[in-house]
Amino acid sequence: MHAPLPQTPTPAWRLQDAKAQFSALVDNAMRGVPQHVTRSGKRAVVVLSEEDFEALQRSAAGRAHAPVSLIEHLLAMPKSAEAPACDEADSPRLDVPPRDVDFS
Repeated sequence: MHAPLPQTPTPAWRLQDAKAQFSALVDNAMRGVPQHVTRSGKRAVVVLSEEDFEALQRSAAGRAHAPVSLIEHLLAMPKSAEAPACDEADSPRLDVPPRDVDFS
C-alpha cells in the first residue's frame, strides 16, 4: 500500500513502497493517474503512462517554436468574428491635435 504524504496536495509513494509495489504503481499510471514518488520526503519523480507521456511531448513540441516578432505575433492573432473587416476609407478617425513637447 502506498503512503500519502500529508504536506503534498496529491498522494505520493515513498520510494521503498514504490519499489515493493511497482506493479500497482504502474497499473495506476496506466489508468491515467500520474504517480508521484518521493525520496527522503521530497518529490523526486512522476510515473506516467506511455500515452500520457506522448501527449505531453506532443504538447511541448507544439509550443516549442521559434520566437516571433511582435508584429508577427499580432498578425497571427485570430480575427474576431463579430468585428467586420474595414478598410481605411470607412474606418473612424480621431481628430486629435498634436501636443507641444518641451525638450529643454
